[in-house]
Amino acid sequence: MKVTVVGAGNVGATCANVIAQKEIVNEVVLVDIKEGTAQGKALDIWQTSGINNYDTRLTGVTNDYTKTAGSEVVVITSGLPRKPGMSRDDLISTNAEIVKSVTENVIKYSPETILIIVSNPLDVMTYCAYLNAHIPSSRVIGMAGILDTARFRAFLAEAIDCSPKDIQAMLLGGHGDTMVPLPRYTTVSGIPVTELIDDERLNAIVDRAKKGGGELVALMGTSAWYAPGAAAAQMVESIIRDQKRIFPVCSWLTGQYGLKDIYLGVPVVLGKNGIEKIIELKLNEEEMKLVNESAKAVKEVMDVLDNLK
Repeated sequence: MKVTVVGAGNVGATCANVIAQKEIVNEVVLVDIKEGTAQGKALDIWQTSGINNYDTRLTGVTNDYTKTAGSEVVVITSGLPRKPGMSRDDLISTNAEIVKSVTENVIKYSPETILIIVSNPLDVMTYCAYLNAHIPSSRVIGMAGILDTARFRAFLAEAIDCSPKDIQAMLLGGHGDTMVPLPRYTTVSGIPVTELIDDERLNAIVDRAKKGGGELVALMGTSAWYAPGAAAAQMVESIIRDQKRIFPVCSWLTGQYGLKDIYLGVPVVLGKNGIEKIIELKLNEEEMKLVNESAKAVKEVMDVLDNLK
């Protein structure tokens, strides 16, 4: 079995490393446009095999998609970060061209694959991949909710002074400031989180989770990679092992939550066929209002892509 990761930057290399250590496939192929980068990262990761006790093989290639043939899952992390002076529309245009090209090359050699999109802006790049893959939407999935809930859980664990292992959290909506964390669906070993932390602190944590990516950029001058890479790898594991885990992911909606023709973060069952089921939570009026506001913001960005044709 084989998994391909396209883009050997920090996120892609981290994802490949985590997948290799999980020993869920025979081979991880790392692809990059820059000569030697994927080969070097793959070799470096492979040299940890004797230390971390795994035997997953790693292959690095420069733009050679023939090596990706027959991949069960392909993770796409390719794209440029937003640079000073670059408008949102410029970023979408540039990264859409990259994601379109990568998607077409991947599907050419692995027509039955499942795509996990990590490229930014995430919701619209997942939409871009879907438009160009010409495969069922259940097999084109965006990675966002797992990362966002991981940040939410980490902040809650610090505040409550407990293990993040015991925290289960859920959120909906777009990836970014309009995401909708759901404290009502968040528990600590089955205990509603609202019984363990006061509203003021909880609201502050929700706000921090929404801005989690920006906090890291402010600290490091670049976007995060350890948590995003691990989040994508967790999605790969659920698919490859047919675990049918329930995760919030960026999914194509066809009427769920009263929304259609939009990629948005919702809870799903993730198994060997990709998205096996979309779960519709019973939201109250305020939660539904926030989801609709998030969907409106995402749709505006999707419209930019549509207008680019």
